[in-house]
Amino acid sequence: MSLTDPIADMLTIIRNASKAKKDVAEARNSTVSENILKILKKESFIANYKLIKDNKQGILRIYLKYLKNGAPAVLGLKRISTPGLRVYKKADSIPKVYSGLGLAIISTSKGLLTDNEARDQKLGGEVICYVW
Repeated sequence: MSLTDPIADMLTIIRNASKAKKDVAEARNSTVSENILKILKKESFIANYKLIKDNKQGILRIYLKYLKNGAPAVLGLKRISTPGLRVYKKADSIPKVYSGLGLAIISTSKGLLTDNEARDQKLGGEVICYVW
């Protein structure tokens, strides 16, 4: 079965697993998905992730993070730029997610960056997703 949007698939897996209070979620590996998970780990939205090798493309095992009151650290994920409709923003028009409480992941010429990093470096690009 071919998958047209592996990023949206991974975000849906994380969203559903966190709502179901799962400790671990597994998604298909891709370079962009792995880079998104690096940002989510750095920004403390997930606890960790691990690449599991198989004879195909690999599996990303994602360890979800929960707050002390049991609420998930990831309250919401939204895919913005899709294969059918790409969304690009200039550096001065990159949106703030929930007034800065969330983050936008931007694909720039320097790789994937958070919205704050892209604004600081004055780089625009494709808005991949919002996380809050």
